[in-house]
Amino acid sequence: MRLFNRDRITLMAGGGAAAVITIAALLVSTASAAPVGQAAPAFKEVNTAGQTVQLSDFAGKTVVLEWTNNGCPFVQKHYNSGNMQKTQEAATKEGVVWISVISSKPGSQGYVQAAGADKLTKDRSAHPTMVLLDPDGSMGHAYGAKTTPHMFIITPDQKIAYNGAIDSIKSSNQADIPKATNYVLAGLTALKAGKQPDPALTVPYGCDVKY
Repeated sequence: MRLFNRDRITLMAGGGAAAVITIAALLVSTASAAPVGQAAPAFKEVNTAGQTVQLSDFAGKTVVLEWTNNGCPFVQKHYNSGNMQKTQEAATKEGVVWISVISSKPGSQGYVQAAGADKLTKDRSAHPTMVLLDPDGSMGHAYGAKTTPHMFIITPDQKIAYNGAIDSIKSSNQADIPKATNYVLAGLTALKAGKQPDPALTVPYGCDVKY
């Protein structure tokens, strides 16, 4: 399993020399498909109820997109601890539309069909507004989703307000959750107060999306 922690990645160049990809470069990579402040990429996908859903359906509402993969230990960290459910519940109680997106291709880790996705939602007592199935990866590629989890906040006028990690501690250890800043809740709180999320762009961490 390939795991991502993008704060610092060292690549071995020719002759054994090391080339360090900086945080700044990784942030540029993260933002390339869905830059903060720009229009959110349009999408049209099918949810687990068999309904076709598109971004324009949610004009006038704040939307959170959560890329997920139930086999990923970083996703398991946030679901097994109840952190993701609490974050979902807090958001949806404020009228936020929370969309979980599964972009795992058929046969790969995390791939499920509609019934399997609904069972996961029930078994984990999760609180998304809906789950979208993206087995061809079109939505994931449109947003540049790199990891599970990878989080986006979209404003009521359908612009990207936040793009990045769910929180500030890049680990799969549940014990780190209470010590971390939940960037999604912080971003939603800022938007409710008429402010911009700060930070608005962070480097996501987790397992690579299984395109």
